[in-house]
Amino acid sequence: MRAKFSFAEDQQAILVLMDKYGDVPMSLADACLVRMTETVDEPLLVTTDQDFRVYRRHGRQMIPCLMPGGAS
Repeated sequence: MRAKFSFAEDQQAILVLMDKYGDVPMSLADACLVRMTETVDEPLLVTTDQDFRVYRRHGRQMIPCLMPGGAS
């Protein structure tokens, strides 16, 4: 996998994510973060945004998250 994120290269995948999670709704920033987790082998996202419990990387994989404040 590549470790570099490029909005220009990943734009289509980001738009697909935003469409898929339109009912949440997924922001552009959230879509970029999900896409970034798809470009590395062992991601760990640090966030307080509970929506990342719903989002999936590569279609069905949970996003490994560290959620400060007691949520994990």
